[in-house]
Amino acid sequence: MAKFEVKLPKMGESVAEATITSWLKGVGDNVELDEAIVEIATDKVDSEVPSEVEGTIVELLFEADAVVNVGDTIAIIETLSDDSDTIEDTVTTNDVIDEVETLENEVETVIENTTIEKNSPSGKFYSPLVRNIASTEGISMEELENIVGTGKDDRVTKADILEYIDGGRTISKPVVEKVEVVQKVIAEKKVVQKVAAPVSVNGEDEIIEMSRMGKLIAHHMVESVQTSAHVQSFIEVDVTNIVKWRERVKDQFFAREGEKITYTPIFMQAVAKAIKDFPMINIAVDGDKIIKKKAINLGMAAALPDGNLIVPVIKNADLLNLVGMTKSVNGLAVKARSGKLSPDDIQGGTYTVTNVGGFGSVFGTPIINQPQVAILALGAVRKVPAVIETSEGDFIGIRHKMFISHSYDHRVVNGALGGMFIKAIKESLEAWDINADF
Repeated sequence: MAKFEVKLPKMGESVAEATITSWLKGVGDNVELDEAIVEIATDKVDSEVPSEVEGTIVELLFEADAVVNVGDTIAIIETLSDDSDTIEDTVTTNDVIDEVETLENEVETVIENTTIEKNSPSGKFYSPLVRNIASTEGISMEELENIVGTGKDDRVTKADILEYIDGGRTISKPVVEKVEVVQKVIAEKKVVQKVAAPVSVNGEDEIIEMSRMGKLIAHHMVESVQTSAHVQSFIEVDVTNIVKWRERVKDQFFAREGEKITYTPIFMQAVAKAIKDFPMINIAVDGDKIIKKKAINLGMAAALPDGNLIVPVIKNADLLNLVGMTKSVNGLAVKARSGKLSPDDIQGGTYTVTNVGGFGSVFGTPIINQPQVAILALGAVRKVPAVIETSEGDFIGIRHKMFISHSYDHRVVNGALGGMFIKAIKESLEAWDINADF
């Protein structure tokens, strides 16, 4: 008999933690190979973690709603066979807990993304989980020090801080309310922020708790604006030929391929081609270094039923023909709407496209999806009067046009590159052959 450690898998390039939403198996339950044992949620995707072995669950190391770091052991499965990934059967529960605590202490020395220090001015110790909850809920060190801890050596546990939050956050000694400018170090630079003024609430107002996904998205968006120097370029594109071509072939396309042809895969192809021509758009920034990505993996922002957004990724988009691109776009959209995206579906993106026109917007100024350096917004396709140049002179006619807007990180992408990139997309789309096959 041996014991196997079930670890929280990596779920994306920028995903460092996940919330355990529910256990599908309990202690004493038998599990098969690849059988799901727990449901998890991140700011990007909800997913299930399958078992890598057959056996019996002997221990669950985290409760539901716990926040767990990628790579942490979350459960122990007793197996019938011995292999390199198992731990010795003589290991006790206390040994496992001690090992987890040792790993946490090592991780604490490199954690820099929290405003709550490991040790308070008074010398009290706070675990990474407690500090992360405090940071997420906006609890200051002054408040944290006044929470009565029930853990070993009077440490504040997860249960203590959650009870404090649920109880209305009333502390034991008066705290003078302040609105002040505080210094925070983000991405190795100082950013000045103002503490938000209190919001007045009357009896008719409804208070809605933000979802964990919503909180993390909000955090990432603010962090992106603070990290990248956002600049936007806009260009108008005549897509009349594409509109007429799609109208002509859509029924034939569906009959042959079993897929509906929309504008999105056509636009994605044009973006992939432009990236190939301007590879310095397909980069990431790591401190003072630029990482030039070899693969062109296009993120495709998709709306979820709950109103949040998710960005599934089309891998090696430059290698796909129109049929392949259509199948990828439609397949990921269906999986996103039905909540069936896997962790692999949302990781590895190098450039992102968002379709703000799907909601009727003419154009938008999207926020860069870190650690990428640019994002493209597709505006609504509209019929507009336009000047048509012919050999016989200029005429006014009805054309199908749209705006595309390009947000890019001015630290590494200058206006010339940003402008040439979307101009290349415009020229590619306007050169569409109305008589082309598919």
